[in-house]
Amino acid sequence: MKNLFDNTQIAFSLKSDTELDRAYFLFKLIANEPLVRIGTAVTNFALKASLPVEGLIRATVFDHFCGGVNEDDSLKVVDKLITKGVSSVLDYSVEGKEEEEQFDAVLEKTLKLIEFAKEKKAIPFAVFKPSGFGRIDLYEEVSLGKKLTSAETEEWNRVVARFEKVCKASYDSDVALLIDAEESWMQDAVDNLVLAMMVKYNKSKPIVFNTLQMYRWDRLDYLKKLHEKAKQEGFFIGMKLVRGAYIEKENERAIEKGYPTPICASKEATDENYDAAVKYMVDHLDMMSIFEGTHNEASTYFLMNLMTEKGIKSTENRIWFGQLYGMSDNISYNLADSGYNVAKYLPFGPVKDVMPYLIRRAEENTSVAGQTSRELAMIKAERNRRKGK
Repeated sequence: MKNLFDNTQIAFSLKSDTELDRAYFLFKLIANEPLVRIGTAVTNFALKASLPVEGLIRATVFDHFCGGVNEDDSLKVVDKLITKGVSSVLDYSVEGKEEEEQFDAVLEKTLKLIEFAKEKKAIPFAVFKPSGFGRIDLYEEVSLGKKLTSAETEEWNRVVARFEKVCKASYDSDVALLIDAEESWMQDAVDNLVLAMMVKYNKSKPIVFNTLQMYRWDRLDYLKKLHEKAKQEGFFIGMKLVRGAYIEKENERAIEKGYPTPICASKEATDENYDAAVKYMVDHLDMMSIFEGTHNEASTYFLMNLMTEKGIKSTENRIWFGQLYGMSDNISYNLADSGYNVAKYLPFGPVKDVMPYLIRRAEENTSVAGQTSRELAMIKAERNRRKGK
């Protein structure tokens, strides 16, 4: 059977020859691990030293992986993607802030994104990262059930209020809201908060979505327990399924602190766990909506085949496929061309502030076996096709 995802003409239909060349150059760099390490160090140094490198970053790695420096800037990309049937999830990708005013700024930005999504059909979801609304250490303390000081209790109440405000705005605007997952040691606090929001705002359909990182061996069990709770309390479940992005960090911390790692024993075990969660959600679509966030072709086919087996239309609004902007275009555009619901995560923000996100993308591409070589093979095939070879 011909692989749907091998059609490079559709995959790169929005890319000019120059953009295709830039993509080739970038993934060539990313394929070289020492270069990624050196490039990361040099870039961090240059930005900290306020050297004039932002223009260079903007013209290369930033424009490939990001929508723009602000949401208005990103709308040009949103409008372009939707011409090929690909929706966008505008993701304010500023990371590592620890001040209250910065958390409030992220809240305001998220509320603005909900307004954008309400007005624009091409933006079906809003999104935020819990660490954008509060300190990671505070989430960790709450996750561990530690007794908070009165100042910490007030601080935590502000975090809860931000979640509440944003979930209510999503509910009032009828815009689905994706809440990203974080490191395991802070995730329990997030899960409990998101559960409270689901109980409150998912009474008639999924509005609030949590995220399950399926490289964690306990997540399928968590999903099943959540399903039982949803049946008892009468709410719908929205869930984004990803494999996970903090594998080295998680394993290192488990060794350092002397507890069993929360990560599956092997890549195969993660893949099985992921597909089992997809199947479980499709089997219970009466109460669930799934956002399958993956760059894995086998997992994408797995969900497509499940839909075919069960007679579920490709346009079924409770099933979405998602990839990151600048990656796996062969999956996104070919899926959209076949009539499936597809959304690209479109990060945006000031160049300097988005660098931690971009560095993680480069490192992830370097460490995920086969990802970069697959990207390069697709780009090469399309360049050859255009040259008439």
